[in-house]
Amino acid sequence: MATTTRAEAPELAGLPLLGSMLDLKNDSLGTFLRAQREHGDVVRITAGPPGIRATVYGVFSAEGAQQVLAGESANFRKDNNFYQEIRESFGNGLLTSQDEDYLRQRRLVQPLFTKRRVDGYAAAIAAEVTTLMDEWPEEADSAVDVLQEMTRLALRAVARILFGTDVDAAVEVVENCFPEVGAYVLRRGYSPLNTPRDWPTPGNRRAAAVHKALYEVCDRIIAERRESGRAPGDGQDLLTLLAETESAEDGSFSATELREQVLVFLVAGHETTATSLGFALHLLARHPEAQKRAHEEVDRVLDGRTPGAADLDALPYVTQVLKEAMRLFPAAPVIGRRAVAATEIDGVAIPAGADVIVAPWVTHRHPAYWEDAERFDPDRFTPEAEAARPRYAWFPFGGGPRACIGQHFSMLESVVALAMLLQRYAFEAVDAEVPVAPAITLQAAGPARCRLRPRTPRTP
Repeated sequence: MATTTRAEAPELAGLPLLGSMLDLKNDSLGTFLRAQREHGDVVRITAGPPGIRATVYGVFSAEGAQQVLAGESANFRKDNNFYQEIRESFGNGLLTSQDEDYLRQRRLVQPLFTKRRVDGYAAAIAAEVTTLMDEWPEEADSAVDVLQEMTRLALRAVARILFGTDVDAAVEVVENCFPEVGAYVLRRGYSPLNTPRDWPTPGNRRAAAVHKALYEVCDRIIAERRESGRAPGDGQDLLTLLAETESAEDGSFSATELREQVLVFLVAGHETTATSLGFALHLLARHPEAQKRAHEEVDRVLDGRTPGAADLDALPYVTQVLKEAMRLFPAAPVIGRRAVAATEIDGVAIPAGADVIVAPWVTHRHPAYWEDAERFDPDRFTPEAEAARPRYAWFPFGGGPRACIGQHFSMLESVVALAMLLQRYAFEAVDAEVPVAPAITLQAAGPARCRLRPRTPRTP
């Protein structure tokens, strides 16, 4: 019987002793882009000295991303070093769990993220947007860092929806701790050798302290809620619903599981929204014609009133702006998996046990799907344009059975918030470009300041 010889993945050129280690350390996103431009849609990238050298297969086509995340998702697991570090930092919640643990958690949590349930949070989101805008300076030529401000907004909104009125303590702890945890996970996730976490090195001690603070704030709020016997407000915050969730098949969440789900939603739940909103504002500030179109749509549809969930379909251009911002600046720029069995992607052999990455950062710029890919153009996301592209040419929320469970919540929050901000302000860019770098999520490496030009007076 004849055998088929699969092509071996081309290798990105690197240094003789270190491979691409320094390129990945200094500019991993640029390195992945260069790999696709020079070698195509499946590229082997090696990093590290001989003996402890790591190899990763970059998969950059829409079809390859669909195969990894959806078509052969069972063969591509969250078993790599990076996910293990996230698991040890944030617990075995919905983001990191696998197999029956994941299926059970997903079944328990899914009813909390139906469209009807999520749409009910629009008023709480709008209240946080109003609070933020009322705190912004009123002086002429005042400027704010929109990425920093949208992170604050998204964190406060998700904390309010998770915890009801118990917002401030959780926000302060996450603001102080998340950057430290993210940097720690990134260092260890991409290092070929790590000291055990329980060794008393300075880095391990700092990480242990912030982990403890994150766990404590979740445990305290959960304990206070259980002691009081009731939730603040109408009792529809996610913490109450999570605590009460159970089924005959799956039981309910244990105390540890509840804490880990709360922590994942608190930390991961604000990142996609903050990145999308911050870069959408910065891009609009740099493109006055697009901002004018967005202003006209918001004014025509809302006529000065506060938007709600029912308005999303009537704000297509605002939605297109956000989708284009997510194309250019996806919150999860790289997604890692590990192959269980040998397979083939785009005609290239992937061996069993190989680490594989799909990269929205690269696929969202792929010349086969995006003409003049670095140009900001919300009209790429008209219904006709979307229908003409492969499904996984754009996947900021991942895909397949592990797609982000909160994507409707993120889009609801983003559209409501952007519409409200555009009602009150025009934005002018102070910083022309914003450097970025990957951590657990995409992070700005510099400010994204915009001048605020009030369009409507504040109500007293």
